[in-house]
Amino acid sequence: MPGPEDGWDERYVTGDLPWDTGCPDTYLVQTVSRWPLCRGRVLEIGCGTGTNSIWLARQGFDVVGLDISGEAIAIARKRSDEQGVSCKFAACNFLKAGAGAGECVFAFDRGCFHSIPGEKGRRTFTAQVAAALIPGGLWLSMIGNADDPRQGQGPPKMSARQITEIVEPLFAILDLQSCMIESRKGDPPRFWKCLLKKR
Repeated sequence: MPGPEDGWDERYVTGDLPWDTGCPDTYLVQTVSRWPLCRGRVLEIGCGTGTNSIWLARQGFDVVGLDISGEAIAIARKRSDEQGVSCKFAACNFLKAGAGAGECVFAFDRGCFHSIPGEKGRRTFTAQVAAALIPGGLWLSMIGNADDPRQGQGPPKMSARQITEIVEPLFAILDLQSCMIESRKGDPPRFWKCLLKKR
């Protein structure tokens, strides 16, 4: 996962955050509303300023939010304190630190999986998510879509085949749909909404 030396802290300091809309992700809200998720510990990887983690905590989950940027985590902690919402936030490199062994019922990442360079790195990320989940736990990943016609712009992009080859055999894909993701810029990028179940 890219480190603070790759500019993440600076982006949070300067506010260069087109993905940070200040509202919980639409597809996260839909998934939690539609799927029978038992309440328990959930993990947000790349939690940024904490918007989705705070929303999840309000739904009754015990939330752990991780981000590689210490600046992002400081903002997330301040927001959760101001809103009176209990979340655990930590600044760490998920590829190295993980998130505990098999304690989470649900994991969410909005653009982290596709940001990991190389197939090996993405397989490591997938294994870390699997290690954090209980058997049958769900992982919702929002992934840049290689079918987006604006090649070379926006987030990293993956094809459906690339996703499938990397997440198997640790996960079964329950849902893979092309969608438009919210952005502070006027022309939202195309993403995959990928819901997976730990085997």
